[in-house]
Amino acid sequence: MGKQQKKIKIQHWHIVAVMLMLYDVVTVNAAYAFALWVRFDCRFSSIELQYLESWMEYIPLRTIVTLVVFFCMSMYKRIWRFLGISELLPMTYAVMLAGVINFFGITFLLQRMPISYYVLGFVLEYAATIGIRFSYRVLVTERGRNHGKNTTNVMIIGAGAAGQMLMREINRSSILDMRVKCFIDDNVNKNKRYIEGVPVAGTRDDIMSMVEKYKIQQIIFAIPSASVERRREILGICNETGCEVKTVPGIYQLVDGDVKVSQLRPISMEDLLGREPIRTDLASVTGYVEGKRILVTGGGGSIGSELCRQLAASRPAHLIIFDVYENNAYDIEQELRHDYPNLKLTVLIGSVRDSRRINQVFETYKPQIVYHAAAHKHVPLMEGSPCEAIKNNVFGTYKTALAAIRNHCDRFVLISTDKAVNPTNIMGASKRMCEKIIQSMDMIQRNGTYHLIEYTGHGENEEDVALREVAATDEHRTEFVAVRFGNVLGSNGSVIPLFQKQIEHGGPVTVTHPDIIRYFMTIPEAVSLVLQAGAYAKGGEIFVLDMGESVKIDSLARNLIKMSGHKPDVDIKIEYTGLRPGEKLYEEKLMAEEGLQKTENKLIHIAKPVDFEYQAFLDGLQKLQHKANDNEEDLHDIVKELVPTYIGEHA
Repeated sequence: MGKQQKKIKIQHWHIVAVMLMLYDVVTVNAAYAFALWVRFDCRFSSIELQYLESWMEYIPLRTIVTLVVFFCMSMYKRIWRFLGISELLPMTYAVMLAGVINFFGITFLLQRMPISYYVLGFVLEYAATIGIRFSYRVLVTERGRNHGKNTTNVMIIGAGAAGQMLMREINRSSILDMRVKCFIDDNVNKNKRYIEGVPVAGTRDDIMSMVEKYKIQQIIFAIPSASVERRREILGICNETGCEVKTVPGIYQLVDGDVKVSQLRPISMEDLLGREPIRTDLASVTGYVEGKRILVTGGGGSIGSELCRQLAASRPAHLIIFDVYENNAYDIEQELRHDYPNLKLTVLIGSVRDSRRINQVFETYKPQIVYHAAAHKHVPLMEGSPCEAIKNNVFGTYKTALAAIRNHCDRFVLISTDKAVNPTNIMGASKRMCEKIIQSMDMIQRNGTYHLIEYTGHGENEEDVALREVAATDEHRTEFVAVRFGNVLGSNGSVIPLFQKQIEHGGPVTVTHPDIIRYFMTIPEAVSLVLQAGAYAKGGEIFVLDMGESVKIDSLARNLIKMSGHKPDVDIKIEYTGLRPGEKLYEEKLMAEEGLQKTENKLIHIAKPVDFEYQAFLDGLQKLQHKANDNEEDLHDIVKELVPTYIGEHA
């Protein structure tokens, strides 16, 4: 069947080529005959016999020269339905070469013809040769298009190269039921001019009026090199129109400069964040990850799974995923096995709260680098279950960090949060204790011989916990660092998925307070920062991302409603529900005592460590551990002792 189809295609190509050859034979000879007729006042009876005989006698040679030149210049191998400006130059060369050869041929072999014969004959031959091919493209394109009632009227923002490429693809396609009605461009020199028949209708200030004038249904933002600020401003106007809005990828994704309709995507909140995307030094990341044994705890979560994706691309010797939720672990396992068939991958189920299980994992696989992403992160839920936050976040981190030291792990990277700064909730306080744990581990190692309490219990309640002293003297040192960042767009439990679900159900969209603000970043950005921190690690640092300007959650909700084609407070209402337990109006990246040090990446900083007595802190953890294991929820006083900056409701 395949061979038969191929044969049919070849025969069709031959037929088209033969038809074009016949056309060229007729037109090239007719062009010079017409030139001769015009030369003698458009009367055949006035044509001198010697010129007419020379024209007729040269027909065979003129035909052969034209066909040979055209064939050698691939004039019969081009796909004419995709003919563009790039095809015009080689076709012009072919016609000129054939004309020059025929000029010398008839002149030297027969006789010199009138000048007008040469000039007009060449012009007519060129027009006929080029014209039929462009006409074929126009006829085939228009015949395949359907500009009926269901045609989508399109406005393209950006009359540059990207916008022109999109328009040409739309115009050529027989599948896309779209018609470009106008361009919008802030370059006033382009205004009121035309690109292939389509007007540049105005600047961003004219978007609203042009949408109404041309009955626009879809807007395409086609300025891949636009700054984030410019993109945000223009897309904000587009959202007000109620049209479907799509955008081309950024300039970093369009490395080859090619823009296709298939690359278009709906605008997202990432387009409206108001800052440039974070870009890391991938070479340095790959340099310390490649060929290493790597463990990711909480590897099935939103952050953990993205960590696994980016790590898998850096060619580790062995990637170990550890998670308590088997469904999440299964999903990322299947994805990585499909995308990286040569990756050595191990997926394990277990909890970081289980000392024996986490020690078994370290002793068996001997990871060199650990990314600790396992944690409870939901603020209101942890306010209602503070013991679970302490057991999972604090002591899960402690046990994993201790296992890393005992098994000579090289680096341990903790995933932290800006909620750890001056925390007003148990979740934030628990993450601040996690930061202090890794700083304590780093300071203990620097002092040489160290004595740590190992929590050897297992199970949920750990009633059989035995406290014993672990003493060790070892020249090997594990480098502990933390990475602190804000809210992550699209992560489990984040506000945007909640808003999207509320919009799908017709509202209302619930915002806790009209003035609440947050810092945001995308999941890939957060993960790239974590990887970069691992590359910079020297021990004891807390890395902080410069996340740009904060975002009002109220504005975020309104933009999402507009992006969905609705009007806030008209189609979908916004309700203010009041701050939830443990929630504050704004998040902070630094505590008052901390300062910032620069790194090689200008968007990544190091918080100056806050001095504290680590031995007293570790002793306090023992009291907290007993309270948490006994599920005594009245543990806020101990938390306040361990985290003096904790200002929660019960502190």
